[in-house]
Amino acid sequence: MLLLALGAGVMGYHFTARPAWLDALLNACMILTGRGPVDPMTPSAAKLFASGYALFSGIVFLSAVGIVLAPVFHRILHKFHLEHD
Repeated sequence: MLLLALGAGVMGYHFTARPAWLDALLNACMILTGRGPVDPMTPSAAKLFASGYALFSGIVFLSAVGIVLAPVFHRILHKFHLEHD
């Protein structure tokens, strides 16, 4: 899931803002982790893409955390006998 989101970000940055592939990867990684873009975006299309990708990245991050923490939360519910019957 994270690799697909990262790939979409790299492609989007490369084709809207026209940085080198490595710089597009850096920007996509920084947005996906919540740090923000490294290079300033000058074209309007790049700014729109960066805005949409930041919102999308937040959803991907929350989904990934939910997938990782779901077994832990489930175990806690069983530990305190709070399972749903």
